[in-house]
Amino acid sequence: MWEKESELKIHFTPGHVELMKENVAIPYRRVLVTGATGLLGRAVYQEFQNNAWDTLGCGYSRARPRFFKCNLLDEEALRSLIQQFQPHVIVHCAAERRPDVVERHTEAALNLNVHTSATLAKEAAGIFLIYISTDYVFDGRNPPYGENDAPNPLNLYGKSKLEGEREVLRHNPGAAILRVPILYGEVERVDESAVTVLWERVQEGADSCTIDHCQQRFPTYCSDVARVCRLMAERRLQEPSLQGIFHYSGKEQMTKYEMACAIADAFNLPSSHLIPLTEQPAGAGAQRPNNAQLECSRLELLGLSVEPTPFKTAIRDVLWPFLQDKRCRQTAFH
Repeated sequence: MWEKESELKIHFTPGHVELMKENVAIPYRRVLVTGATGLLGRAVYQEFQNNAWDTLGCGYSRARPRFFKCNLLDEEALRSLIQQFQPHVIVHCAAERRPDVVERHTEAALNLNVHTSATLAKEAAGIFLIYISTDYVFDGRNPPYGENDAPNPLNLYGKSKLEGEREVLRHNPGAAILRVPILYGEVERVDESAVTVLWERVQEGADSCTIDHCQQRFPTYCSDVARVCRLMAERRLQEPSLQGIFHYSGKEQMTKYEMACAIADAFNLPSSHLIPLTEQPAGAGAQRPNNAQLECSRLELLGLSVEPTPFKTAIRDVLWPFLQDKRCRQTAFH
């Protein structure tokens, strides 16, 4: 289905330049983004909306006024939403993605990460569904991990996301699974991401603090992931064979200590108070893999990958609104 939209074009003739409106045909495409109030969901919603998609984002506790309020645990409400909007694509970002919270509130997390994903996959028959998953489906003992490597999650979060993957593919074999690592992006609060929350440590300044320097991470910018989702969706509308498991990741390998130092450097702030912690303390919460690096060749071979935004470039944009003393703007940004 196609719609007509006006587009301004410059026409050149000898000795004359004219700006004219022309009607151009654009595909009419609808996308539903679940978890649109969340860190990744907001970026995905914005990416599709900015690229000529009819975009509907849904959330729950933070939905209104911008997004449609829908309790995804209510199967009838979810069914009604899909039937009324009739999306061509669904990007399923909604999840409980905090490993320690999953350990404490396991039943609620399983309902969202597994049960809701299964329901969505069943109701999305004939619709291209992109299910956002995680590198935590791997144990981190033998990186890098390709799409066909056997998962072995260490914690309940990873297990719930892996079970969600299996339910999605069982009920909707034409779906796509997109595994991504630790994410950061435009946040409403710095504690919304395990990367941006390090800003609080960086700004402590005078008080020394320890930060993990064991686990290797690949911080990945939400806007880059969002673009990958859109490219996958647009390719799928052209090539129905696009399906299965995909990996996308930033390329810069860092511990959280190294991320904090990079953040400090990006803003010309001191980092001498940051102390690398080289052993995991007892009772540190859910077990995390030491290095679950994702190998991303499948997207690259299909021409669907995105060159990751450099960490320092993106983190400056993300954390600038939270800079307490903006007088350092000249030194931090020039």
